[in-house]
Amino acid sequence: MSRVTGSYVTLTTLGEPVRAFVPYPLPPSAPELADSAWMERNRSAELALARLSAVAGLVPSVDWLLYSAIRKEALMTSQIEGAQATLTDLFDQEAGLAVSNTDDVEEVTNYLRAFRLVQSQLRDPAGLPISVRLLCDAHRLLLDGVRGNGKQPGELRRSQNWIGGSRPGNAVFVPPPAEQVPALLADLERFIHAPAGDLPPLVKVALVHAQFETIHPYLDGNGRMGRLLIGTLLEHWGMLPEPLMYLSGYLKQHQSAYYRHLSDIRTTGDWESWVGFFLDGVQASAAQAEQDIVALASLVAADRRRLLQHPKAGPASYRLFEMLPTMPRFSVERVRAALGTSFPTASAAVRVLEELGIVTEMTGQKKNRSFSYAAYVARLSR
Repeated sequence: MSRVTGSYVTLTTLGEPVRAFVPYPLPPSAPELADSAWMERNRSAELALARLSAVAGLVPSVDWLLYSAIRKEALMTSQIEGAQATLTDLFDQEAGLAVSNTDDVEEVTNYLRAFRLVQSQLRDPAGLPISVRLLCDAHRLLLDGVRGNGKQPGELRRSQNWIGGSRPGNAVFVPPPAEQVPALLADLERFIHAPAGDLPPLVKVALVHAQFETIHPYLDGNGRMGRLLIGTLLEHWGMLPEPLMYLSGYLKQHQSAYYRHLSDIRTTGDWESWVGFFLDGVQASAAQAEQDIVALASLVAADRRRLLQHPKAGPASYRLFEMLPTMPRFSVERVRAALGTSFPTASAAVRVLEELGIVTEMTGQKKNRSFSYAAYVARLSR
């Protein structure tokens, strides 16, 4: 399939002429997107999302599923951009424990803050709709105090950017000129809010993400913002009740194909291959998330049974255990604060879980000890 998906504008940047690509508005046309590219794959992806929603509904607390899923998405989307933080780093930072690569962890934490902002606005009847203003508010949080915080956080770019290469002249891709970005985003906003027509929601999400990456409206953070849009739209358009799936894991695993398909849209007009790749990613990610939920729920249920049979177990250790999926690494002081109890009571509760091998001590010290729900963290980190 070959079509023209945009036009080129020649401009001078850093003293050399470059050809910037200006995408045509969505949806694809001349020809329209071929049904054969998405019909079967969309059905498989929608079924996988429905199964994921159903399995999540069987778990006693959806909170701990969301805790891990949102953090894995934040971690993977940041790793695509080169961040070196791990899930354990993130848990340690939240526990108030020492973390070596603080800057990378802050980037991941900022993504969580940006995602929560967008989600809360869309869930609030009086909140902002999906709009340039909302995305800029999220972008401001994304770059707050981390790499890129000198690159106009929360503002659309006012200068030319480029992707790949050491300068615009040898770039892999040059996005549209800065003065065209507001109008291009306005077109994208209109497409998001337009009636669905013949395109199913997942296909629309795929189109929106690719178009956003092509416009590249910010000087930094475009990849993370574009992937944040994916999770936002999946929930907003009713494909998932909560952000239970981390698609960035699939995109990171297939990173070269991800970038190649986005590039092919611009060079050969091949929207079909991108949409197919995206839908395959949704299906695979939803199936993986379903497997993870079953495995984590089984682990927690087995450990809970062992705790209930322990002769020294009491209310404090039961309450602590139920907190572990959203507090997988912790100090005794954090337990004391979380339980609202005394230090000796918190210590005794931790000791019961330690005797059962549910949690393990990490420092080997007598004081300032910290603990991990190691089997749970290991399962999440796969």
